[in-house]
Amino acid sequence: MKKKVFVSGCFDMLHSGHVAFFREAATHGDLYVGLGSDKTIFNLKGRKTINTDAERLYMVRAIRYVTDAWINSGSGLMDFEQEVRQLKPDIFFVNEDGYTPDKQKLCAEIGIELLVSKREPHQGLPVRSTTALRSECRIPFRLDLAGGWLDQPFVSQHHPGPVITISIEPDYDFNDRSGMSSSTRKKAIQLWKTDIPEGDTELLAKTLFSFENPPGTKYVSGSQDAIGIVFPGVNKLDYEPGQYWPSAITAQSNKEVLDFIERHLWFITLSPRNGSYDVLADTAINAENAKALADAALGCWDAILQKNLNAFGHYFRKSFEAQIQLFPNMVNEQINEQIEQYRDTALGWKLSGAGGGGYLVLVSDKPIPNAIQVRIRR
Repeated sequence: MKKKVFVSGCFDMLHSGHVAFFREAATHGDLYVGLGSDKTIFNLKGRKTINTDAERLYMVRAIRYVTDAWINSGSGLMDFEQEVRQLKPDIFFVNEDGYTPDKQKLCAEIGIELLVSKREPHQGLPVRSTTALRSECRIPFRLDLAGGWLDQPFVSQHHPGPVITISIEPDYDFNDRSGMSSSTRKKAIQLWKTDIPEGDTELLAKTLFSFENPPGTKYVSGSQDAIGIVFPGVNKLDYEPGQYWPSAITAQSNKEVLDFIERHLWFITLSPRNGSYDVLADTAINAENAKALADAALGCWDAILQKNLNAFGHYFRKSFEAQIQLFPNMVNEQINEQIEQYRDTALGWKLSGAGGGGYLVLVSDKPIPNAIQVRIRR
């Protein structure tokens, strides 16, 4: 009797990469496909699908490698859970950027083998992704490596310090509210459509910051988002007490430095947090904790410039620990459990955003199984 293989995804704008994925999955048995609903994808990605779920289902069912397909009944990254429990497949097949600890946990609970594909195209065909096909938009995302929160005056008023950011090429369709500055990027797309225009980089960043935070804005987004998107490479943003804009921006685009960061950063996809929590509740914002965050960010910057991996991992982790001291609700028991899995293998770790979901970002001198890596904009 053939094994049952399950895959799940959006599969919008069906392309050869999807077919190659189905073909590889079907080599392990009869293939069943769960598709995310239009509503689920909108909530995760912050955009409408090009093709409706009915159209996507019709096309996927027409592929000869697929035994059957349906629209998943749930929501979020685990929208397929009810269907998986009913199907009881032998194998759950995912791409590297589709792996999450929650999927691994579900498979372990039910007794399913989790297999991870390397996303290789069919022989003779180019690599395809929905992100690349949707548009030629080259506007990057942003990740803060250390010091995040010091761009907010209610934190920096207690102690000055830097935020370290990198600009990330849009190779992946990062989820909304994942700490990759997707909301600021959407504003940049409104302003500039497909690419950041030429011109004075700081002036462009100020334009984006002002566009996102017009007069009367109740909660002002930190300026690190706009700067991190517009400035290529890795950058140190120095914030003085109570200021929205940094007093200095130190840009670093040395190839060896950027290669060093790219080589040692690994991203694990996490499920979104429950929307009922409040990251701004139960805070401990004071001079001691703000100074610890600033000191860790300075240490991280120096380690990056020196390409000192052990120091990079140490201060990367210290910055995250300082953030948690300031904002304890950034983590919960589930997130701590996921971090614990990598404590003995990674040199440092942090969450990509304050929301607790998004991505667990690890610093490691060795490959992290089922993790993805990013390209820094040059």
